[in-house]
Amino acid sequence: MSSLLISCRNKKLATRHYVPAIHVAGWHKPIQLVTPEDGPPNLDGVAGLLLTGGDDVHPKHWGEEVHAKADIDAERDDFEIPLIRAAWEKGIPILGICRGEQILNVALGGSMVQDIPDHFGCDPQAHQHGTSDVPEVRHTVSVTHNSRLFNLLGAASVPVNSRHHQAVKDIAPDLRAVAFHPETLKGGAPLVEGIEAKDMDRWVVGVQWHPENLVELGNAAGSSARSLFHGFVAAVQDYSYAEASKIS
Repeated sequence: MSSLLISCRNKKLATRHYVPAIHVAGWHKPIQLVTPEDGPPNLDGVAGLLLTGGDDVHPKHWGEEVHAKADIDAERDDFEIPLIRAAWEKGIPILGICRGEQILNVALGGSMVQDIPDHFGCDPQAHQHGTSDVPEVRHTVSVTHNSRLFNLLGAASVPVNSRHHQAVKDIAPDLRAVAFHPETLKGGAPLVEGIEAKDMDRWVVGVQWHPENLVELGNAAGSSARSLFHGFVAAVQDYSYAEASKIS
């Protein structure tokens, strides 16, 4: 039976915050939670990869020194980068959330803004609101028309929570930026809030906000969060069926 793989640092927290969102979206088959301590997982039978939030990505991967405000999890980088590349090669659907979006971009050749306030010159708290237990929806993101993310969320402007100090900078060659915070700018370029595969035949999406904390809300933020997870689970199920048909 196919399984959905969740890469995380803390299995207890992932079970509390991410697994319920997967269940809400209709996935009731096996879920595997893996951490760096588990070692490289076998992707045989894996039909989807969810990359969760966490600490910062080491800037050595794009040739920079560590920023003074960075809180690095290099062990997780070393675990997830080859995992992402292997899942990409197999065409497995991938959803990256917060750090998950960032490591997805880095694994495929992109870079990061190491500290948003320093880079954009914005208020230090502009993108630091709420917690995983008490999410605060403080701003919207603009979503590009004719993108997978737009089709998933069904709107060009989506209210989100915001709890991060780093963001995607240079986009990996096989990805494109499709969501932005238009009020956080540098040189006219807005902060990137969402990415996806250029190849629309690949279901690969990353978002900077935390939709897993929003799925229970009865407002537009909750609706868009549920739509995102429903889209991911539908892609995982399609991949699972396609792989099963190859065997039969």
